[in-house]
Amino acid sequence: MQYLTALILAAFAGYAGAWYFGMLEGNFALLLFLATVVTGLYWLAERFYFLPQRLKAAQALEEQAVQRRADLNKMGIAQVDGDIAEAKHRLIMQPWWLDWTAGLFPVILVVFLLRSFLFEPFKIPSGSMIPTLLVGDLILVNKFTYGVRLPVINQKITEGNPPQRGDVMVFRYPPKPSLDYIKRVVGVPGDEVAYLNKRLTINGKPVPTTALPEYFDEDAMRYFPQFEEALSDKPHRLLNDPARPAMIAGADDFPFRQNCRYSVEGVVCKVPQGHYFMMGDNRDNSLDSRYWGFVPDRNIVGKAFFVWMNFGNLKRIGSFN
Repeated sequence: MQYLTALILAAFAGYAGAWYFGMLEGNFALLLFLATVVTGLYWLAERFYFLPQRLKAAQALEEQAVQRRADLNKMGIAQVDGDIAEAKHRLIMQPWWLDWTAGLFPVILVVFLLRSFLFEPFKIPSGSMIPTLLVGDLILVNKFTYGVRLPVINQKITEGNPPQRGDVMVFRYPPKPSLDYIKRVVGVPGDEVAYLNKRLTINGKPVPTTALPEYFDEDAMRYFPQFEEALSDKPHRLLNDPARPAMIAGADDFPFRQNCRYSVEGVVCKVPQGHYFMMGDNRDNSLDSRYWGFVPDRNIVGKAFFVWMNFGNLKRIGSFN
């Protein structure tokens, strides 16, 4: 059994190593699910087979020691050397291959349940959500607000609340669902979203925008025009550079592309049912629905709501909009 366990552990380590070095495209949800199943099977085997077998062997050793003392007493020998406590401990102790499987199951199970159904951590890799989220922010994503989903297959099992305009949402990138993206919900099903000449309009009504002091980007070492946008009851900040062209260049061919009209002024899209229109807060540095289309409900991961760490700036810790 120890050889089979060594092979299984080597397979997990090989998969993780190949993923880390970019030799294959990993799926952490699937890896965690498999680890939970495998360690769970070992835990059941330990509880109902391996541990009883070791306890039985320890009991047999103790009975042998008692019988030996009885036999020696009959021979008139009262003083018996030797202590079986250490031997019993060695018999009952878990072997290494159970320590690394059954012993880890409770921890892996808790992580799996928390990550799959409650909160999942993510790291912000790009500047598309500046100034709301910065590169290096470690955030938490609520996995149940929009409905609980089964891990790996992402199948919804509870309805939850529908995403609202202004929510910061993590979702599976439609052109490549193995990647997770984070953007702000701008359009919900049935909305007509227009982004023309750098101004956002929803269903024919311009979204109120107020100019703010310029934002200094420490990575780019330059200032950018900053605005406050009242997309929902909680206004958020955004960057919008008037010097950049309004035209959306290089839009992909995506599902329901016929719902969008592109021009030199920008784009107008009618959001289909069961889909959402997403945009980054860094409007001129965001690859979003303007380029690759709508996010289907089945791609939703959860609602981002809290920065739990940024090792370069501890002041970033806290909730955000």
